[in-house]
This record gives sequence, structure tokens and C-alpha cells, in this order.
Amino acid sequence: MIKLYDTDISGSCYKIRLLLNILGQPYETIPVDFVNKEHKTSKYTALNPFGEIPIFEDGELRLRDAQAIMVYLAKKYDKTKQWYPDDATAMGQIQQWLSTGGGEVMNAAAARLVKVLSYPMDLEKLQAGAHRVFKIMDDHLAGRKFLELGHPTIGDIACFPYTALAGEGGIDLSGYKNVLAWIERMKRLPGFITMPGIAKPN
Repeated sequence: MIKLYDTDISGSCYKIRLLLNILGQPYETIPVDFVNKEHKTSKYTALNPFGEIPIFEDGELRLRDAQAIMVYLAKKYDKTKQWYPDDATAMGQIQQWLSTGGGEVMNAAAARLVKVLSYPMDLEKLQAGAHRVFKIMDDHLAGRKFLELGHPTIGDIACFPYTALAGEGGIDLSGYKNVLAWIERMKRLPGFITMPGIAKPN
């Protein structure tokens, strides 16, 4: 049985729950107290020295990093091969968005930590960084339904949670109509599940 060390308020953990649900793959969650930094304790740094969640186990395999976990899940459990196709061009195009989802979009994640949990970071700088990436995404999504290939991939899942949660970091998405339309399309995917801050589709 797949094990996911998880907290329900983490967008990074949600990426994994969402993909597992879409793929219809059973799993067990092990709750981690993120607010009180349980993931930083020796019990969890023994599993992931970076002191981060999600942590993922499938038999003898243990992985960290949401994007790496999604690559594994898509290659092992997606029989349709749509989420991370076996094609060099498609893989490269998707990988760009995996990097964006684990990189620039995390400005919005960090802004949320400042606003919700009072983390001591530069909120204005984080919000500016988030607006920059959302403008790039909005321009890219003009005339597109999904980020690449004309259908949803793990690149979309990588970018989705913290984009959809941007308001919790004080980031207004109203100027990004293509991003907002994409968020609604993501919510209508078969197997979609919610998390705190991300509701069912309108």
C-alpha cells in the first residue's frame, strides 16, 4: 500500500492526493502536524533530511518532492500515459511546468504562509514574484485549455494548488482571466478532490 506523509493544508501534499485520486490508486495517509513543524523533527528528517513534506513510500521506495513523486506515479500507474507521455518533446514541455510549480509558483505558497501562519518573510516581494508568474501563465494559457499538449498533465497539477490558493496569500487573480478559466477546468477533471481553500467548481 502506498503511504503518504501528509497534511491537509499543504498544496504540495494535495498535488499527490489529487493525482492518486485521478488515477484511482489506493493509498494510506499518515498525518503530519505542519503548523507545529512536526516535519522538522528528527522522526521526519530521518525520512527526508530536507525536513519537508510530502514524503511518499511505495513498498521499498521512498521519495521526497511533490514533482518527483508525480513523475513516478504517472510513469508507474497511469495506464493512459496522458499525464506524462513517453515522448521526449512532451516530457520536456511538461518538465518546464513541473519546475515552475516547484519554483516560481511557490512565491504564492510562501505569501500564504506569511498571511495565514505569520512566517517572517518579505510579503511584498513574494506577492510581486507570484504576480510575475501568474502573468506569464495567463499569457501562455491564451487560446489553450491546459498548459501543454491540449490536455491535462502533471505539469498542470504541479502549478494548480498554489495558484488556486493565491487569494490566501493576498494575491488577487481577477486580472488573470485565462488562469481563472484554467482553474475551473482543473476542478472539473474526473477524480477531482478538494482541499481547505480549494472548493468544488462554480
